[in-house]
Amino acid sequence: MYSQIAANKRKTVYIMLLFVVFIGGLAWLLMKYLGGTPSMFYGALIGSAIYAAITYISGSRMALAVNGAEEITKQDNPRLWNIVENLAITDGLPMPRVFIMEDKALNAFATGRDPKHAAVCATSGLLDAMTDTELQGVFAHELGHVKNYDIRVSMIAFALTAVIALLADILLRLTWFRGDDRENNNQAMLLLGIVGAIMAPIVASLIQLAVSRRREYLADATGALTTRYPEGLASALEKIGQLGSVTRKQNTSTAHLFFANPLRSGVMANLFSTHPPIADRVARLREMENHA
Repeated sequence: MYSQIAANKRKTVYIMLLFVVFIGGLAWLLMKYLGGTPSMFYGALIGSAIYAAITYISGSRMALAVNGAEEITKQDNPRLWNIVENLAITDGLPMPRVFIMEDKALNAFATGRDPKHAAVCATSGLLDAMTDTELQGVFAHELGHVKNYDIRVSMIAFALTAVIALLADILLRLTWFRGDDRENNNQAMLLLGIVGAIMAPIVASLIQLAVSRRREYLADATGALTTRYPEGLASALEKIGQLGSVTRKQNTSTAHLFFANPLRSGVMANLFSTHPPIADRVARLREMENHA
């Protein structure tokens, strides 16, 4: 388990480097397309770094806000609060902030930069449908993300994906606005700019989901070890599979944070899903139970 946590920390560095290289490529395209100087390239990189830092720091607040999550105290929902508090003590983690989303879907998520700045959220539908044992399994999973520093990976991915989307949008808009001036532009560079602007968000999404599926399995295993009862989490997953995890608010930028896929089904949604199939997750948990 400790080696997996260390691997996740290294993965954070790799993701940052990959994103930075990709952002550098987009900045270079912008410079070439505008006929700029190297100082423009470095300025774009510095601006991207500042934007990424701001998004990273405020990412958890953004994730909670766009999903309509409301912070609660112990008095607001003693059941949820006590479950989270007991699990945090068991894991040796600081008590995270606790939120609830008014949504009939069965789902939850964790966010934050690190265990000291973590937050967990449950939908009202999850609280209504789950037994205490199942709810413990779900939040042991979410605190597993906190413990394994998956939330840091998620926030970095969230921040840098936002940077790539911003640069791609600028590049695409410049392409359309300068469309009448194509005689004065290198046609190959123009084509490269269009392709880069279209492909950038797709590549960013692929990078983001590349790490998400594995971390879900890891959080499942961590949660099962915390509660010493894999069946609780397996039962929660089965119930979610039956009753549904699709949230009313559809936010693709924060979908990877959720316990189960919050997006509506479809070919593209399945292709770019950040979550492994529920059946596979249940099977792995049941295997843990059999070998316990």
